[in-house]
Amino acid sequence: MRALLADPAGPTLADFGKDPLWISIIKAVFIFVFLMLGVLFGVWTERKLISRMQHRYGPNRAGKFGLLQSVADGLKMGLKEDILPRTVDKVVYILAPVIIAVPAFLSYSIIPFGPVVSMFGHRTPLQLTDLPVAVLVVLAMASIGVYGVVLAGWGSRSPYAVLGGLRSTAQVISYEIAMGLSFVAVFLFAGTLSTSEIVAKQASGATWHLGSLDIPLPSWYAILLIPSFLIYVITMLGETNRVPFDLPEGEGELVGGFHTEYSSSLKFAMFMLAEYVNIFTVSGLCITLFLGGWRAPWPISLWDGANAGWWPMLWFFLKLVLVFGFFVWVRASLPRIRYDQLMAFGWKILIPLNLGWILVVATVRATQIEGANKTLVMVIAALVVVGCLAIYFRFDTVAQRRREARAAEAQAEFERLRDEPTAGGFPVPALDLPHYHGVNGRKEVPSGTN
Repeated sequence: MRALLADPAGPTLADFGKDPLWISIIKAVFIFVFLMLGVLFGVWTERKLISRMQHRYGPNRAGKFGLLQSVADGLKMGLKEDILPRTVDKVVYILAPVIIAVPAFLSYSIIPFGPVVSMFGHRTPLQLTDLPVAVLVVLAMASIGVYGVVLAGWGSRSPYAVLGGLRSTAQVISYEIAMGLSFVAVFLFAGTLSTSEIVAKQASGATWHLGSLDIPLPSWYAILLIPSFLIYVITMLGETNRVPFDLPEGEGELVGGFHTEYSSSLKFAMFMLAEYVNIFTVSGLCITLFLGGWRAPWPISLWDGANAGWWPMLWFFLKLVLVFGFFVWVRASLPRIRYDQLMAFGWKILIPLNLGWILVVATVRATQIEGANKTLVMVIAALVVVGCLAIYFRFDTVAQRRREARAAEAQAEFERLRDEPTAGGFPVPALDLPHYHGVNGRKEVPSGTN
């Protein structure tokens, strides 16, 4: 394959839909092989890194440095006997792993790996496809994956699996809402939902004209829109069921969650495969939307040829390795949180913060529109902020009163039970019975003891 210098702005929507079928097949096969190999080496990397963090060796028997351990595990799960419980719904039970795994692979079709290059004499972008609403494709695929979780629990006909499926579904939907809201600020600044054009918008920083001042803005949205970036980093942990949000797989509570009834066979391997592919998907989306995509970071970007030809694919892979390393680091460092904390954090903190930040970003973008009445925009924004604060403090006051009432009620109940232990309705044995003092008021000492 021969690389040609590409347009510094990168591909646009007009560059897609022109590839011959065999080029598209090559790209699709490359993405599939890349994700499969990524899962194999990702599992090995995670086990080795966590082992080193915990002063252990990790895999070191199968192959050099244990590199073949993931291959051995995959072969074991593929060749192991597939046990089908008698009471399961066979169609739903078998279909659930497929529904989870397939959308995970399809999501990567809109992730850009690089600019326009020459592949076997044909000029093509290093991206399978792109759409005017490409980012929404990822959210749609994630929504379809939720059906696989629900069906896996429901089709297993087990109370543990059903509880795990319901709990996992509630978590994924909650954090998917926060994830979608974290994209809105990027859409407002980029003016598009196309992944290739969002990367192009991060090619160079813009300028904010504030009166007579020209304020330069950073190019990466991770810096310019840091609240959205931080919220997305949190939500991608919750979306992929990773520590500290791995409640669906709380082994100490649900024996494995929604896939409790799946033996360690090929079906269970598909669940594991989908989890790691989803990690690579949210990592690739993070790189595309916030970390400049395939463009070289500074100071490599000072080199004229850094963002041309096949070099950008290397920068994309390096960024992907760093983001995946962050997943591993978090897993090795943080404990699992309670489920009520998980849901409260998503609904009461992440979503309100997202909505407030979107209001700020929308106000800033409205002031940058040529011919806009900036005074009117600022007044409307101020009124909205005041209204939101009034609603918040009103509900906060009501919640505080309820907490105080519950605390007073609990204190009164405690004092009543302290004065009259039997008032609670529970049988409380009298502490003055003979067996507390022995026969005739003396404790009995077993024979043969001193």
